[in-house]
Amino acid sequence: MKVTFIGALHEVTGSCTLVECGSRKMLVDCGMEQGINTFENVELPVKPADIDCVFLTHAHIDHSGHLPLLYKNGFRGKVYATEATCSLCDIMLKDSAHIQESDAEWKSRKARRAGRPEVEPLYTLRDAQGVLELFHPCRYKEKKQVEEGVFIRFNDMGHLLGSAAVELWLMEDGVQKKIVFSGDVGNTNQPIINDPTPVGEADYVVLESTYGNRLHGPRPEYVEALAEVIQRTFDRGGNVVIPSFAVGRTQEMLYFLRQIKEAKMIHGHDGFPVYVDSPLANEATRIFLQCDTENFDSEMKDLIRNGINPIWFDGLRISVTQQDSQAINFDPEPKVILSASGMCEAGRIRHHLKHNLWRKESTILFVGYQSVGTLGRSLCDGVKKVKLFDEEIAVEAEIRVLPGVSGHADRDGLVQWLQGFEKKPDWVFINHGDDDSCTDFTQYLIKEYGYRATAPYSGAEFDLAQCCFTYEPAGIRREKTVYTSGGAKAAALFNGLLDAVRRLLGIAQSCQGRPNKDIKKFTGQVVELCEQWEENGSEKKKKK
Repeated sequence: MKVTFIGALHEVTGSCTLVECGSRKMLVDCGMEQGINTFENVELPVKPADIDCVFLTHAHIDHSGHLPLLYKNGFRGKVYATEATCSLCDIMLKDSAHIQESDAEWKSRKARRAGRPEVEPLYTLRDAQGVLELFHPCRYKEKKQVEEGVFIRFNDMGHLLGSAAVELWLMEDGVQKKIVFSGDVGNTNQPIINDPTPVGEADYVVLESTYGNRLHGPRPEYVEALAEVIQRTFDRGGNVVIPSFAVGRTQEMLYFLRQIKEAKMIHGHDGFPVYVDSPLANEATRIFLQCDTENFDSEMKDLIRNGINPIWFDGLRISVTQQDSQAINFDPEPKVILSASGMCEAGRIRHHLKHNLWRKESTILFVGYQSVGTLGRSLCDGVKKVKLFDEEIAVEAEIRVLPGVSGHADRDGLVQWLQGFEKKPDWVFINHGDDDSCTDFTQYLIKEYGYRATAPYSGAEFDLAQCCFTYEPAGIRREKTVYTSGGAKAAALFNGLLDAVRRLLGIAQSCQGRPNKDIKKFTGQVVELCEQWEENGSEKKKKK
């Protein structure tokens, strides 16, 4: 009975944890890494075909985005998630597959012109459709047996529609243990969805730490702050461009904008248009309007009961086609543009940035977390120029961050949720935070509250029955390589070599516990390879 920590360790994205109980092998989340990968992640130590099931905390791609890849590589087990998460994944995983296919086709066209091999997509729409057929919806608070000796229950975490903490009961050789995975802990008093629900008891807790060393500060008046940005920008003739996550944040912004319109808070620009330029956001909004009201907070339920659509208003315009999207930037009327992706790494938002970043009268308003290494983070950090579609764009627009708008709990919110357990868990494992955040939060829990807490690195293994680590590796930092000799082609080849070496290191780390003859054979092969290339290098030096 053990857990192996795979992804989102000392990093914010790529959540994935392997749980083993008897012969059963299960994953909690199977997410895609986004932004800069600071630390090396080990490969899954089991074959995807041998995984019995996946428990999904919520639909965001950094928690679900590698499920189609898992399917592509042989997984045919079950995926358990809440009903709303199943609905959102139906659109989000297909959208992600479309992005993978489009990116691969674009790269393949360039490769063909250069005489290089074509690029294979990470996964395809067929892979996404295949894994979606394995989804099994679950209701909140419903405890159910999913494997022999394995029970689960989902509890609302108020982070995203359908988001949940996974309660996992494990029984092996007469020993029962309970481990709870928080997923992403929601911020309190968000519009639309419920606050995080406390969980009564657990032997172990795996807790996120996105804002583990930060506080959101006093709750701002979101509606007033948003209205002030819109008024000032419109008065100087500009557009308010909001990079917004298609699922969750876009619907929150629509909720606020309805209130602004309803209260007539913008003066001199009556009936101003609001564009939602994201096919995925439009699909997600439909799901929000059709899902079970158990997902909503009391204010949202009251609006629905009174016949008010909480996220619809006059002047809302839905952009569907590429032509619709292009037409937005040829309309001189000041407007609000909501477009994905929220970190500006892909999607139609990049076109809107191209048309608005250079305009002093426009405002780019960030309303969500920006990971290190993303275009959104660079803009927030004050970069003066960016490159979009091979064109250098000066950053002249006003760059603003709407304070306090976060789907994640801050440090105090995380502690508040953790203190909801009736007694302290035997161990708290901290994940899903950058290196400083998860390290600082771990020390804070130990020193201020007396928790037994650890922020493990990828590859760490913990025996749940014995309550101890059986393998606790140090983190392997992925250094950013700058290599210029020989030009871009040489740099790409050299970086490819380093990636292969990192992969080999990950495989080596996962070999602990394998039969001695396997380790001996593997060691011999690696040593032989090293000696071969050392000898090759010596010969070249002699010739020089």
